[in-house]
Amino acid sequence: MKLAIVRQKYTPFGGAERFVERALAALTSKGVDVTMVARQWQGEATNGAHALRLDPFYLGRTWRDAGFARAVQRLIAEHRFDLLQSHERIPGCDIYRAGDGVHATWLDLRTKPGDRFAPWHRYTLRAESEMFGHPALRAVICNSRMVRDDIMRRFGLDAGKLHVIYNGIDLEHFHPRLRDEPGRSLRAKSGVDPATPVMLFVGSGYERKGLPTLLHALAKMHRQDARLWVVGRDKQEALMRKLAQTLGVDQRVMFLGPQQDVRPFYGAADVFALPTIYDPLPNAALEALACGLPVLTTSTCGAAELLNSQSGVVVEAGDATALAAGLDELCARAPAMRDAARASVTALDPAGMAAQLVALYSRLV
Repeated sequence: MKLAIVRQKYTPFGGAERFVERALAALTSKGVDVTMVARQWQGEATNGAHALRLDPFYLGRTWRDAGFARAVQRLIAEHRFDLLQSHERIPGCDIYRAGDGVHATWLDLRTKPGDRFAPWHRYTLRAESEMFGHPALRAVICNSRMVRDDIMRRFGLDAGKLHVIYNGIDLEHFHPRLRDEPGRSLRAKSGVDPATPVMLFVGSGYERKGLPTLLHALAKMHRQDARLWVVGRDKQEALMRKLAQTLGVDQRVMFLGPQQDVRPFYGAADVFALPTIYDPLPNAALEALACGLPVLTTSTCGAAELLNSQSGVVVEAGDATALAAGLDELCARAPAMRDAARASVTALDPAGMAAQLVALYSRLV
């Protein structure tokens, strides 16, 4: 079986790329010939996959996305692959993995209504609608029930085309034993004693991931000794640092930038906080749960459907007061919640995810 997986920009920090990395080894072991199609990437395709670069000239991101889509559509017309799975909104693909969720929903949840009329958003909305309505689309891989239900409601797709396949997580790579080492060493190096609660935020795209609300919540917490560690890259970092200063919490916040290996930070933390405005199913939340961290997230995040009262707290996006109360609760209960947090993702191993993908591909071929 020849499978093409399309992702415009392949970077080791991306959630979609981590999904691909976890699936590749298992897919190739089952005889699937995988080609990664990308405009650009950092590093090389791994685990036996081939690499194909499509990089047409462009000026601006609307032309960039439209040009890349046309190049992929030409590739589809050549019939070089049995199936083409796109992680981008490209009309004509066989399979779409909705890892970025529904763009129309993201725009509805944002506080900037004028964005809908910007050229790039208008193009993306049109491409999304055309893709879901295209006769060539045979399956949509949804990484949460939240996304599946949203697509069904907005675009009227038949339920038989929508397949919920949660992201796989390496349960040995992300494990509670990280709390012993390297977690303990990182806390000591950072000058944080064992009694001080550390809350971890991991994500790029600070606005969408809810970091401004998290900083406001930090200022409202009863636990004035709680620390917040922020891992990730974003052009708004200087703005977030200034916000922390304005709120008087800058001495309790560490901005740590992007990390090639986040595991020491999961090991050092007590609580994982991701009060995202909208997120289909963030890998960081799964990794945190696998490491035994109780998770605080929002009702517009797919990770919420994996949580119960013993493994996390779910609040409404943008509610700093509820977020502060949830963080206080988790800081107090974190040690007793670690086993339940780990148990919430023990069924999500990469082999199981790959088996579901291969079964889907086989039915389609």
